[in-house]
Amino acid sequence: MFSTEIIYEVVIFSIGDTKAGTKMGKLQLKNPEDGSLLNCILWEEALNRMDSKLFRTGNQLRIVSASFNEKFNNCLVNALELVKEAKTGLNESEREVYYKELTSYFDKIQDEKLRNFLKNHFEEYKEQIKVAPAAKLMHHNYIGGLMVHTLECLKFAELNINFMDYKINKDNILAACILHDFGKIFEYTIDLETGLIDYDENFKHDWITHSQYGFSICKTHGFDEIARMIAAHHGRAEWGAIIDLNEKDIEPELYFIHLIDNMSAKFGRISVSMLG
Repeated sequence: MFSTEIIYEVVIFSIGDTKAGTKMGKLQLKNPEDGSLLNCILWEEALNRMDSKLFRTGNQLRIVSASFNEKFNNCLVNALELVKEAKTGLNESEREVYYKELTSYFDKIQDEKLRNFLKNHFEEYKEQIKVAPAAKLMHHNYIGGLMVHTLECLKFAELNINFMDYKINKDNILAACILHDFGKIFEYTIDLETGLIDYDENFKHDWITHSQYGFSICKTHGFDEIARMIAAHHGRAEWGAIIDLNEKDIEPELYFIHLIDNMSAKFGRISVSMLG
């Protein structure tokens, strides 16, 4: 049954258009006590009464007024109350620490051409890198999330490389970890006040995916092996991979980067609330 005593946590929020041309909000809430999900609809009139900051991922909310279905897993929300505001992501000083640690990996790369390429590329887009999320919903979806995800990939990769008998080009592995999601600084927008993430409509005019961006810049600069790792890091074509790992005679490095990326996405710090 509906109770105003239940405090929910925001999982997902998005705004779309109805057939009538009005705005409609879709909000998914989680009951922390039992993990159950509640799918909510907010019509434009209700949205206009509410501050967009209410819908930040991780916010704790109380439903003040709503109409529920019989199973109480869907509702039409009329009023919400903010109980506790979630963190939007890394603060400014934390972003500086993560950026410094991330860029320190450049000095571990022996190939001078590759090392200089990374340094120049990061310097050009320094401010975007510091705030970019790694995803809209799936993982590391907060301010600075891309840096956290990238560092996790680098650390996972280094740990595993040290225990491998297979001869592997460490420079290429580190560079692929650093660059595999770089295109996300263009693919997403993030509101630094609310923490809300959306897709950048302009990105789709120039690029298909962030993988295509990473693949293209590496090919353009002659880093063909790194380009192939980036092209395959999503694993399957239906998951967005340019190179499907089901193909025959795939280099082991391509599987390696896919598994490293997937491990961070699945088991890494998915929510900013999990950061120490």
